[in-house]
Amino acid sequence: METSHSKREVVNLDQISQNIQEQYRNFVINDVNESCLRIAVFTGDYKWHYHSKSDELFIVLEGELLIDFKDRETVSLKPHEMITIPAGVIHRTRANVRTVNLCFEHMDADTVDVE
Repeated sequence: METSHSKREVVNLDQISQNIQEQYRNFVINDVNESCLRIAVFTGDYKWHYHSKSDELFIVLEGELLIDFKDRETVSLKPHEMITIPAGVIHRTRANVRTVNLCFEHMDADTVDVE
């Protein structure tokens, strides 16, 4: 797991996201207990998948995160909104504009691809 910041270090999330130029970048910025905090900066679609043993919490900082589900309508998250996706729920994330989001999940979370 790539962790870019140590504990007791002040982390500026805007600075981190502004320095990312790739169309898709997702990495761990810190961990706490048995969970990690990821930051994702992207435009486009991520694959359909689920996490068999870990819930996933999304918080949007910038842009608009669309989360498609196999069993319900798409959810749209704007800055300062959040949602928790329970373990086992098939979903995918999409962004039509540059979007920055945080994701909390278990450090050992698996990702199971779905076609």
